[in-house]
Amino acid sequence: MTRLTGSALRVTVFIGENDTWHHRPLYSEIVHRAHAAGLAGASVFRGIEGFGASSLIHTSRLLSLSEDLPVAIVIVDTEERVRAFLPQIDELVSEGLVILDDCEVIRYVGRGGERGDTDVKGEKS
Repeated sequence: MTRLTGSALRVTVFIGENDTWHHRPLYSEIVHRAHAAGLAGASVFRGIEGFGASSLIHTSRLLSLSEDLPVAIVIVDTEERVRAFLPQIDELVSEGLVILDDCEVIRYVGRGGERGDTDVKGEKS
């Protein structure tokens, strides 16, 4: 298992819940591609209310507008690996917002994480 600590890059993709890629939810396609690319992790968060470039407010409070709620996909890994993945995001996201943030990883351990794993530089921890 690769351990990720220290400086990292976070990419956040804001799209609509109903956005699709070849009849599949776009958020699912992004997560599966991030996994296939070997990135450290990706999570999808469903919003309860929001608006974007269209200025149309989507909310879960009104049944008539509860379709196409905002979704955020967050991916964190080393800057090199995230930047290498950006062309895939560019291919997939035709409408939405994609942002990059520098961040610092304090702890990244999976279930059953064992001591002695290598860090992102390949060094023993």
